[in-house]
Amino acid sequence: MAVYIYNSLTRKKEEFISLSPPLVNMYSCGPTVYDESHIGHARSFYVFDLIRRYLEFRGYKVKFIRNITDIDDKIIKRSQELNLSWQELVKIYLNRYEEDLSLLNIKRADFEPRATDNISEMIKNIERLIQRGYAYITETGVYFNVDKFASYGKLSHQRKEEMIKGVRIEADEKKKNPLDFALWKISKENEPFWESPWGKGRPGWHIECSTMAMKYLGESLDIHGGGIDLIFPHHENEIAQSESLTGKLFAKYWIHHGLLTIKGQKMAKSLGNFVSIKDVKERYPLDVLKLFFLSAHYSHPIDFSWEKLDEFNRARNHLLSIFDRIDSIGLYDDRTQIINFKDLDELKDEFISSMDDDFNTAKALGCLFKIVNFIDKDMINYKNNLRRIIYAKGILEKFLELLGLSFKKEPFSNEILEKIRLRETFRKNKNFKRADQLREELRKEGIILEDTHDGTLYRRI
Repeated sequence: MAVYIYNSLTRKKEEFISLSPPLVNMYSCGPTVYDESHIGHARSFYVFDLIRRYLEFRGYKVKFIRNITDIDDKIIKRSQELNLSWQELVKIYLNRYEEDLSLLNIKRADFEPRATDNISEMIKNIERLIQRGYAYITETGVYFNVDKFASYGKLSHQRKEEMIKGVRIEADEKKKNPLDFALWKISKENEPFWESPWGKGRPGWHIECSTMAMKYLGESLDIHGGGIDLIFPHHENEIAQSESLTGKLFAKYWIHHGLLTIKGQKMAKSLGNFVSIKDVKERYPLDVLKLFFLSAHYSHPIDFSWEKLDEFNRARNHLLSIFDRIDSIGLYDDRTQIINFKDLDELKDEFISSMDDDFNTAKALGCLFKIVNFIDKDMINYKNNLRRIIYAKGILEKFLELLGLSFKKEPFSNEILEKIRLRETFRKNKNFKRADQLREELRKEGIILEDTHDGTLYRRI
């Protein structure tokens, strides 16, 4: 079966065929390191990590680039507010970003280039755009002339008249057209700068991404991704300048994820609804946040609440209890021979077909919980269903790992296991008083026992 992806460029779901199979060149817009990462950023990091993981599962060799914007108007403003140098601010929040990736168990990109390490290449690209007549110089910088790019608007599917309504024009900008965007900004007093043919300044945001994407992945990408809020102007502008430079299609497939909201509002510090990744970590394992993300299609908006995380925390605990109970079977039966089971194989195939269909994680997650329900039923007479339980566990573990869910837990200590064995001995000898005492001791240590016809199962509370 093929993988199908909704392409924002064509507004259609299309079969994914990379430019040079089995290679996939994939670029995602990364963080601007001026503040803590919030859970909206976490969704973006996770979505593209998941897409990368799944394409690799399907046999592709993915080269993934996620950039770091480390010079930007927001960085300059924040550094001034905190009375720090912009370099100090970047160092602080770059470290926080790396900590967040580790906490989320997000795989590192193959390269995470920083904008400030690639400014010489940006200057060369701007020079080429000027030479080709796509850019012009003013006293405030260098601007891209959108009227020179005939297909401007092809990603956002808007007419120029519509796009102008959403453009903010700075008072000191000297543009021919309100839609023209800065390739190079002349620095103001006390602002960071780099030398260039047009004066001391810094690159615009859009040329940063185009330059880094093409430097590490070539002139044409297979996949370019980001949030839906980046379609215009950022991604539209990337297309215009990149295709003007090369004369080639910049990216074959554009993937955009929906925004994360709180009570229907976009997350923002100014609204007082900013929830950081570390805020969640203080209350729940971050796999709970990932389960929440998986419950909606990546392209849809998703509304956050702590009550929803409570719900997914219960779902996570149920999964953990399943693994505990399966592990406890080892006390009584260690047979490991595996045979296939048609109903479980059908769910396995359904999971894959769901993911093939534009990474439909909500449907795929439903398949996993159907497998959990099978295990729950089989555990009633687990000795008769041992091979089936082990087979189902293998499917669960494989797909949870594919989804980037760790479900790591501390193994039961020898002391705990010995108490469970001793209690089982007391039960067999009909010493129910002592067996009950041990049950209560184990409960206080966070262990729940389940007595069945086949033996005693155990799990964490």
